[in-house]
Amino acid sequence: MIDEALSSFPRAKLMTSVTPVERLERLSDQLGLDLWIKRDDLTGLSFGGNKTRQLEFYLGEALQQRADTILITGAVQSNFVRTAAAASAKLGISSILQLEERVANMGECYHRSGNVLLAQLLGAEHMSYPRGEDEAGADNALHERADQLVAEGRKPYVIHLGVDHPPLGALGYVAGAAELHAQISDFDAAVVPSGSGSTHGGFLAGLRLVGQSAPVYGICVRRDQNQQKARLQKVLGRLATMMGFDPVLVTGDIYTWDGALAPGYGRIGRAAREALTLMARAEGILLDPVYSAKTFAGLLGLLEQGVIRKGQKVVLLHTGGQPALFGYQDELQSS
Repeated sequence: MIDEALSSFPRAKLMTSVTPVERLERLSDQLGLDLWIKRDDLTGLSFGGNKTRQLEFYLGEALQQRADTILITGAVQSNFVRTAAAASAKLGISSILQLEERVANMGECYHRSGNVLLAQLLGAEHMSYPRGEDEAGADNALHERADQLVAEGRKPYVIHLGVDHPPLGALGYVAGAAELHAQISDFDAAVVPSGSGSTHGGFLAGLRLVGQSAPVYGICVRRDQNQQKARLQKVLGRLATMMGFDPVLVTGDIYTWDGALAPGYGRIGRAAREALTLMARAEGILLDPVYSAKTFAGLLGLLEQGVIRKGQKVVLLHTGGQPALFGYQDELQSS
């Protein structure tokens, strides 16, 4: 059913192979879990990450429309905009990346290293947006730039940030969930990051569409759990309409948890720092400070609260983002 449903959407070929699923042997022993990790940090394209799956569908539509330039917005250290620059380079089109000031009082490394440096190497054009909590304004700024490009005779394609647009990126994680199910289907719970809602929403829908009923815990990385749940309901409602399934299948099955969110988006709290260090020193796997470290911290918090129980088989989705480690080196070295 999933393959047939996805075949109706244009898709750019960016993923070169499935990503591995690995058992975390030492952490399984330490935590009393049967813990597995889906390595979507290995999707390819400039250090990989979850955005590669999402961009297959956005750029599929862009190519169908014969676009020659894509425009996208995100935080200064956004993995999405960096991966968009890489995908655009691969497909031979231009990219314009709008960097929003979502995280205040950050230093030179944050603004020049990590994803910022990589995007420059990939040939992207940068523009800035002064506010970090204004999705509609950020999207409007992209459209203003797109209008200028049209006047120059170019064909722009805007990848929107706001939740009121079709969540094409979620289709990538409908496919990703089906891929995981083919690799390992008998797990008790999955833990994923929850930010824009495309990864969390697509993953949840994909699992339900293949008949997997395990709870999917979305760990909040940008907004509190009530706001995030409301956002997911919108994303899943639109996704259901796009794909033609009953939204009741998923909209009553949304779990969000914000216990690792503090001190806020793009900030490294104690829980995320400890989780990042634990994963690195126990398994030799690097997480990023904004998404995947908080996701693993969420798994640890849910285990401590008894929501995830000892002995359960749990899958952690690693969404990549390691280039941001270099943008956050001042914060990571300060303790």
